[in-house]
Amino acid sequence: MVVGGKNNSTKRKGKKSGKPQQRQARATEAAGSDFRGAGFAGSNVLGYGTMTANTYVQQYAPVPTALDALPPPPVGFTGREDDLAYILGVLDPDRTGEGPAVAVLSGWGGVGKTTLAYATGHAAQRRGWFTGVLLVDLHGYDPRPAQAEEALEALLRSLGVPHEHLPPPGAGREALYRSQLNVRQEKGERLLVVADNASAIAQVQPLVPPGHHGMLVTSRHRLTGLGRMRTVNRLQPEDAVALLDAALKNNDPDDPRVGEDPEAAERLASACGYLPLALQITAALLAQDPGQPLSERADALGGTEGILDGLDDGERSLRTMFDQSLERLTPQEQDLFRLLALNPGPNISTPAAAVLADQPQPATERLLGRLAASHLIERTPTVRGRWQMHDLLRAYAHEQATAAMDRGRAPRRRYDQAHDRLIHHYIQHAQAASTHLAPPGGPVPARFTDRDQALEWFDAERENLMATAHTTPQAALHLSSALGSYLKWRRHLQDHVVVNALALDACTRLNDTRNKATVWNNLGGALLEFRRFEDAVHALETARDLYQQTGNTQREATAWNNLGGALQELRRFDDALHALETARDLYQQTGDTNGVADAWNNLGTALQELRRFDVALHALETARDLYQQTGDTHGEATAWNNLGNSYGDLGRFDDALHAHQAARDLHQQTGDTHGEATAWNNLGGALKKLRRFDDALHALETARGLHQQNGNAHGEAGAWNNLGNAYGALRRFDDALHALETARDLHQQNGNAHGEATAWNDLGNALAGLRRFDDALHAHQTARDLHQQTGDTHGEAIAWNNIGTAYRGLGRVDEAVVAGKQAVAMLAAERDWFYTGEAWGELATTLTAAGADTAQVREAWEQSAQAYTQAGADEEAAASREHANSTETVEAQLPAVADLPERDVASESG
Repeated sequence: MVVGGKNNSTKRKGKKSGKPQQRQARATEAAGSDFRGAGFAGSNVLGYGTMTANTYVQQYAPVPTALDALPPPPVGFTGREDDLAYILGVLDPDRTGEGPAVAVLSGWGGVGKTTLAYATGHAAQRRGWFTGVLLVDLHGYDPRPAQAEEALEALLRSLGVPHEHLPPPGAGREALYRSQLNVRQEKGERLLVVADNASAIAQVQPLVPPGHHGMLVTSRHRLTGLGRMRTVNRLQPEDAVALLDAALKNNDPDDPRVGEDPEAAERLASACGYLPLALQITAALLAQDPGQPLSERADALGGTEGILDGLDDGERSLRTMFDQSLERLTPQEQDLFRLLALNPGPNISTPAAAVLADQPQPATERLLGRLAASHLIERTPTVRGRWQMHDLLRAYAHEQATAAMDRGRAPRRRYDQAHDRLIHHYIQHAQAASTHLAPPGGPVPARFTDRDQALEWFDAERENLMATAHTTPQAALHLSSALGSYLKWRRHLQDHVVVNALALDACTRLNDTRNKATVWNNLGGALLEFRRFEDAVHALETARDLYQQTGNTQREATAWNNLGGALQELRRFDDALHALETARDLYQQTGDTNGVADAWNNLGTALQELRRFDVALHALETARDLYQQTGDTHGEATAWNNLGNSYGDLGRFDDALHAHQAARDLHQQTGDTHGEATAWNNLGGALKKLRRFDDALHALETARGLHQQNGNAHGEAGAWNNLGNAYGALRRFDDALHALETARDLHQQNGNAHGEATAWNDLGNALAGLRRFDDALHAHQTARDLHQQTGDTHGEAIAWNNIGTAYRGLGRVDEAVVAGKQAVAMLAAERDWFYTGEAWGELATTLTAAGADTAQVREAWEQSAQAYTQAGADEEAAASREHANSTETVEAQLPAVADLPERDVASESG
């Protein structure tokens, strides 16, 4: 309702109070205004007669004014500090810069624009910036919005102009409004005009005050050209909870519900979309039922009850407010708003919206822009050309779309066709983009120019594609194949599992036996990447058996290859070797060179785990060469990375450094940040072995940062572990302690017992460096037990060696000797001659500390030298022989540490 009276054309007579006194002066002929009979040489006479002029002089009696129209500050106003500061900066009389002191607050219905305007008005008055406030409600979204002339009438009445003295609608009324404000400015007054709930510029433009007065405008539309724009957004979660609490306590100061159940309060605020109006309505409903727990109300809003039904307290309704906004749109805009509800994901691109609307893209973009100007949708803040809708507006759009479809068979068919067009659009584009991530040699559609553009499209559409996979069984089948490489590339591993599980369910529902083996294979690969190894083995064995039944040799090879990777992770290395050799042979039978390269690559990593380093090196060099032949840059990068680890196992650290640098550079070329992080991590290990510690720290910190950026907690844990070892080598034991504790905690969170065991072992070394031998002993014993649980004999042997070192630090030399002998026996059985040499050296040092005779000590050093010689570590062998020939006490060596190299597993999707 407009504040102040409406114009009344009926004139009241006979009332002297406040009535202007009119004097009428008639012009006479004697005044020289009669030109009859006159002649004018050289001129054109246009007319003749008597001219009469009427002049009115108005003298008003004093009339009360209404300059304190601002309502009290609302209850629970919170969370608008930045908005408030911005608007006050516009209204500040001492502000710098030109332009009127006009701020336009826009945002969708219920977001709190009016509340913010009132709060700003009060804040400005407290600062002494205004001597009064004029308030007018323009009812912009009512069936009959207020016109500018009506608003001017209300404002003039508030300024003290009597109703009967108002000029008629038009320029005269606006001129009087401006002159009234100018007079007040001359008297040193400054007024703030608040024009609330405007829907069009024409409603507001005549109300803009002249001079140094200020103005606030609120609207659900972006009304450009009036003043400084400010979009009012929903509250932050913590502010929404604070508003809910304040609103409840306004009804009952002792209402304890928010404080007693903050988690439910957060859920309830989220269900309300952090929208102030929705929160106020919810608080009113809760006040009507003081015994209702917040959790019950949150469940109701998030459950079967329509959320908009639950946001209606009988006096205020979110749905009604949305109805008002929708009714202000053109039919074309309304139609597009309803159609947008058919998009399964959280946002939509302009091209996809054009497909949905079955309209040219430029026309669709114009409609989208007008919807955004009405705040029914909004541009996504991060990517241009994309649009999103608040959850509550999305629920409203779904209601509107459903209502439209219920009008008859033709509207339903139209909406179904629009939905089908959109699904087809997403599937076609995903399939085209996926070809840019496949090994080279296959056809590549022209829809995307290169891999970078394909990845950019995938990144923007991932959530929509995942939502689309849930829509129909056919969509799930198509997208499980099209998304696989991308989801692995970007390490969206849970999505990878989900989309393949949906595809498997689709095969069952469609009775699709032809695709079932492929889906099982892809699901197994996804589970392998997700580190659910037992489930991966089951899936891949199922795929292998189905391929065997259908005689599909090439796909059977793929299943064997992926199965080998899963078996490695379960440390079933002999079984893995058999699976990978089978895969290699089947690939060779079918002439699949890229598949042969994958199998050789994975064979190399399995042979490394079996400590058959020379054979592993041959396998990995073969894989690298085959990848180079096929032009598979990504595969070549993985082979170089694994080759670097193999060189490191053989003590060829310069070669390892070169290999990891090659892997890093190739991964950077292909934009694979996961592979790049792996290469940086292994590069750090090689640099540490070369005692280039500063470079090693840089490499490992880079790896950690990339793993964090990619959300790869497993890789991040490995990088923290290796950072800890690098700090330990620099004798920065406090830093090492922090890094290794972080690694241990991450491994525990990830459920990676093997990684946790390694971190405990290296943590013990850092604690020993700090001479905290009791803590070190506990850490090494924990590592030993975990390695025993996982069946990692090699890791257990290293833990035994370090247990001996900790016992020696505690002076428990007899126990140290027993532990040292256990370590050398186990490491020799593992044929790890380098670590065997190190363990014999540790045992020799312990025997010396135990006071053993010289012959025993010399024999231990000789055993150390022999082991180092077998490992090809000539420098270390020479040092052990020198110790054997010396009678001096040898300083204890640094205990054995276990870096965590990362290997790249080559796997394929069907």
